Amino acid sequence: MASLRDMLLPQPRRRLPHGRLVNITARTVHLAATGTLLGAHAFGVDSAALVPLLWTSIVTGAVMIGVEVYPSAHWMHQVCAVFVYTKLTVLSLIPLFWEHRVTLLFLVVALASVGSHAPRRIRHYSLWYRRVMVD
Repeated sequence: MASLRDMLLPQPRRRLPHGRLVNITARTVHLAATGTLLGAHAFGVDSAALVPLLWTSIVTGAVMIGVEVYPSAHWMHQVCAVFVYTKLTVLSLIPLFWEHRVTLLFLVVALASVGSHAPRRIRHYSLWYRRVMVD
């Protein structure tokens, strides 16, 4: 029986069939949903009408996390994951600071942009191992 370590950190890394296609599709839908969600809040669209966009954003975000974690759980302690954790924290503040939701959503977009476009040596730096994780 495989140990927990072998399941989380398999050697060699697992390969998700069609993982790139799944990732690109989820990312495209996620960007469309979150961008529309931000714009709708910025222009005062009724919040009840935005619930499907919110759920689409949550589900596609979860799919993207799954695509990253499936090959190996090492993603969970890299700087790119810390950006995701920070975005989730900021999003969780929205119900508490509803009147500032547009500002908080812009902050999430800024975190997403910086996190996605930071150099590989920053994005894939492991806070656990104190080094860049390379394939």
